[in-house]
Amino acid sequence: MKKYTDTGKKDTRSGFGDGLTELGKKNKDVVALCADLTGSLKMDEFKENHPERFFQVGIAEANMIGIAAGMTIGGKIPFTGTFANFSTGRVYDQIRQSVAYSGKNVKICASHAGITLGEDGATHQILEDIGLMKMLPGMTVINTCDYNQTKAATIAIAEYEGPVYLRFGRPKVANFTPADQNFQIGKAVQLQEGTDVTIIATGHLVWEALQAAETLNESGITADVINIHTIKPLDDEAILKSVKKTGCVVTAEEHNFLGGLGESVARLLSTHHPAPQEFVATQDTFGESGTPEQLMDKYGLNASAIVSAVQKVTARK
Repeated sequence: MKKYTDTGKKDTRSGFGDGLTELGKKNKDVVALCADLTGSLKMDEFKENHPERFFQVGIAEANMIGIAAGMTIGGKIPFTGTFANFSTGRVYDQIRQSVAYSGKNVKICASHAGITLGEDGATHQILEDIGLMKMLPGMTVINTCDYNQTKAATIAIAEYEGPVYLRFGRPKVANFTPADQNFQIGKAVQLQEGTDVTIIATGHLVWEALQAAETLNESGITADVINIHTIKPLDDEAILKSVKKTGCVVTAEEHNFLGGLGESVARLLSTHHPAPQEFVATQDTFGESGTPEQLMDKYGLNASAIVSAVQKVTARK
């Protein structure tokens, strides 16, 4: 069984900030817009290096999206930055009409996603954003798992023509993917190989899936663990290949089970290869205030919850 090492906990939003800084140096068309959260989004260095390409819009997220859409007409590649709740729910009409419908090359970069936002509570902990964004025609949806992958994704989406939603988080989490990885939009990453169950995870739940796989291996259950960083377009081929081998699947995500990764996988399986599936996700609920660890435990978004889901789904084979 392949072992993964946490090289030191780092927040994924810093991966975004460092990726943006690197882009600023090598691509003069990259511009950045922020809605009064420069420090939280780790956009300070880009601002310092390229003040002429940084635009502080203030607490006016709808205006930010409209400005970004307009900038693409002149050939710029705008990266917008604010919390995920404000990046999607607050500005959905502007994203739909000015970005998605118009096919504009805007990169919507959303930090503090999910329940691990922590103490700020339910009003800021959006658990519906993946569903909102993946339903928009032409919108690519990416949810990264650690610092290295977030940095790589940030750099990669600048080369991709079309609207992108890049989702990442607030807390420091395990950093375990390669620093020199080749990030390919729409391509799943196989982390472990097994024969008894497929575990498909995204975002912060990828590390939890690896921990769960280690625990399961000790009891004789081997798992395919797949990192789905791109939720749309989904890597249908990789998922179907694995589930045809293992015969069952657990999906794991820091998002509502309605509208998230699990629902996309269920749609794929129902039309191509029906198989038992269990969902590790929030169950049609809002969050609450607490530490990330407390909330992940209460809402069943950790390695222990994945192990329980595997035990249930393998019994259904």
